[in-house]
Formats: sequence, C-alpha cells, structure tokens
Amino acid sequence: MILHSLFDWIAMGLPAVAFVFTMVVFFHELGHFLVARACGVAIDTFSIGFGGELFGWTDRKGTRWKISWLPLGGYVKFMGDETAASTPDRERVAQMSAAERARAFPLKPLWQRMLVVLAGPVANFVLAFILFIILLTGFGAKALSTYIGGVQRGSPAAMAGIKPGDKITAVQGRPVRLFYGEMQDLIRARMGKPTTLTIERDGHTMTVQLTPSWIDNTDIYGAHLKTPGIGVEHGPDAGDNVVFIAVPFAKAPLIAAGQCWDIVANSLTYLWRIVSHRADASGLGGPIGMAQMAKSAASHGFYDLIYLVAFISVSIGMINLFPIPLLDGGHLLYYGCEGVLGRPLDERTQDVGFRVGLALVLGLMIFASWNDIVRNLIR
Repeated sequence: MILHSLFDWIAMGLPAVAFVFTMVVFFHELGHFLVARACGVAIDTFSIGFGGELFGWTDRKGTRWKISWLPLGGYVKFMGDETAASTPDRERVAQMSAAERARAFPLKPLWQRMLVVLAGPVANFVLAFILFIILLTGFGAKALSTYIGGVQRGSPAAMAGIKPGDKITAVQGRPVRLFYGEMQDLIRARMGKPTTLTIERDGHTMTVQLTPSWIDNTDIYGAHLKTPGIGVEHGPDAGDNVVFIAVPFAKAPLIAAGQCWDIVANSLTYLWRIVSHRADASGLGGPIGMAQMAKSAASHGFYDLIYLVAFISVSIGMINLFPIPLLDGGHLLYYGCEGVLGRPLDERTQDVGFRVGLALVLGLMIFASWNDIVRNLIR
C-alpha cells in the first residue's frame, strides 16, 4: 500500500506539483522582471526555487536564470539588492560607478520601484484571468449535476427515503439539471410547502413527497448556520456529476473576472472571520495541502489542473499584496512611507520590519503545514 502510494506520487503527484508551482511562480517573477527591464534595472538573478542552483544559464544581459533545489517559490534579484527579499545592499550601492548607479534598483525613482514590485501580483491576476477565459471558452463553465452525495440524518430528505447516489431530475414538476442555481433555488422557494421531487435510482424513476425546512448547516468558512433546504449534499466533483455549460466568448472575460474576484472575496472573508473568531483557522492549508490538491486535480484531468493553477495564482497574488515586510505588499508599504516622508525609512526600521515579516511568514507556513499534517493523520 505504501509502495503503491509512493509510485503514485512519483508518477502523477510530483509532476503535477512541479507544474502548478512553476507556472505560478514563473509568471509572478516574470512580472517583476519585465517591468524592471522596461525601467532600465539591471537584473542579477531570475530563480525558480530557493537554495542551491540545480542548473541554469546566463543571458546576454548578464542575468543568471536558474532552477534551485527548494521549489517553494522564487525570486528576481536586482542590481543593488542584498538578498532575494530585495533588501538594499547599501555598501555595494555606495561603491557603484555612475553607469551602475543608473541601473541599480534602489536608486530608481519611487514610482518605478513601486511599479516593479506591483508587477508580480498583477502578473498572477493576469495569468488567472487568461486561464479562466481559456477554460470557459474551451470547455464551458463547470457545474455540478443533481446527484446526491450525502443525506443529513433526520432531515426531510432522509425521512422521504432519499439516498446517496439518487439523482433529482425535477422539483414540483419542473426539470432540473444543476444542483446550484436550479434544484437548490427551486427547493428553497418551496420552504414550508409540501413538495414533489422526481428521482432516478438504479435506472428507475420515482417520486417522493417532502417539505423543505430549516437545516443545520456549515458555510464555506466553517461557521454554523441554518439554511432552508431538505438536507442533501451534492455528489462528487467528478464523473457523471460534472456538467459543462457553454459560455459565449463575449461573456467569458466578465465571468473570468468574476471568478478572480470571488476567490479574493472568499479568501479575505475567511481571514477576517478567523481574526474576529467567527471561523476555525484549521482550514488554512500550506505547501503539503497544495501538493495534495495538485495531485488530485491532475488525476481529474486537464480542466481541474489548469483551474487549480488559476486559483493558486490569484491566491498568491492576493497574499503578496498584504502589507507585511518581506512580501511585495510590505515593499509597497515602505515605498508609501517614503512618498509621505520624502525620504526612505531609516535602515534600522527597515531591518526590524523585514525580521518581523520573516517571522510572520515562517510562522504562518509552519502553522499551515501543521494543519496539513493533522488533517492527514485524522484521515
């Protein structure tokens, strides 16, 4: 069993993880790289991954392109940077010639430095937007059919005899094809009223009578609430339970933008609920969880794998905009202070900020990774 899982990871898991992480990281760093080049900044290194170099090459402008052994991110190191986190190398800058100073990142105008930093997260959003358009126009909008995956004990559905694997084909005589947007809405509209459902089970059609009522439920953020319904869960996000709805090309950009916004809005809402003690932080996932998601998506096919790339790309772009020193948002915070004060923050303040930012980022990664481990042990 262990050997089978290991071979399964080698055959599918590792390539999927490498593909997802490389796509997201490469486009993020490419955003920094392209805008920096446009602003005349000399670039020392473009790295996918951290740590020692596995292999690489140097282009005609002196940039070292490399793949490093720890594939949990990447960086672009500009002339005048001391570290991959883009902290200024003040000693090196002080010793530069006039030609080098003209190409050093720390000496560029404030607006150019802000554009270079902002370009990474923007590139992530652009990548996701384009991938969503490709999926919408090439496959359609993915939706769930009306197969039942679970029935809540004591619910109207359970008392009416509905079972997992049943497919609801009509509500009060109206045909339904989709779980969300059709079946669920029609059932909720019948709240407190006797309702007839048409069901397919093992190739046979039958009808059941029930009355939708208030059901104890849990939302996507882990909060408990009551919702009108019959106490059923949708079936698996795979196989016959997946439906693709054709999307006109003219509408694809608007829907793609909406998908990007939904990811951001749901993520920020979840984080706010954690801070305000209205949601459980155990839902936060780390690199292990993302690796498992990549393997699962690859096993489901091309659509799910590309969707995951877009989803993670939006998430990485959003997280990098958080005003935490070490992240892109932290650099923008420093530059904002520089714009207000008319001068950069002093060296000590910046150094303390980067140390605090590093502690926060590492602490969050450890906490999220611990959540991943606990979930796997429980499973």
